[in-house]
Amino acid sequence: MTSRLSFLLIWFGFIGMGPVVLVQADGETLGFAVVSEVPKDKARVFAKVSVNDAVSDMKLLASEAIINNLIWKKLEICHAMRVEGYKVAEGFQIVAVHMIDAGMLPMSLQSFAGDCLIKKAVEIAPLVD
Repeated sequence: MTSRLSFLLIWFGFIGMGPVVLVQADGETLGFAVVSEVPKDKARVFAKVSVNDAVSDMKLLASEAIINNLIWKKLEICHAMRVEGYKVAEGFQIVAVHMIDAGMLPMSLQSFAGDCLIKKAVEIAPLVD
C-alpha cells in the first residue's frame, strides 16, 4: 500500500512538473523592472532589471501589442513592473508586463525604487504649485 501511494505521488509530481519544464524550455524569463529614465521612446525604455536577483541596466523593448496598451502609454520614471520575455542583444524583449507596487519588487530593486520615488517627489512636487 505504501509503495503504491509513493508511486502515485511521484507520478503526479512528474505530471505537475511537465508544464514547468516546457515553459523553461521556451527560454522565456521572468524579471522585475523599475523605469530609470524618463521614457522618450515608448518602444525602448531604460530600466533597472532584476533577473534571478542579478540587477543590470537594460532597455525594455516593447512590442506593438504592449505599446498600444493604455497603461504602457502612461509609463513614467520609477514605475515598477513584472515583465516576462527574452534577453536579447539590445536589451529585454517584453512578451507580457504587469504593473506592480514597489513593495512587491525583489529586495535587489526595492532600494533603487525607493530612492527613485524620493528623488521624483523632491524634484517634481515643488513644480506643481
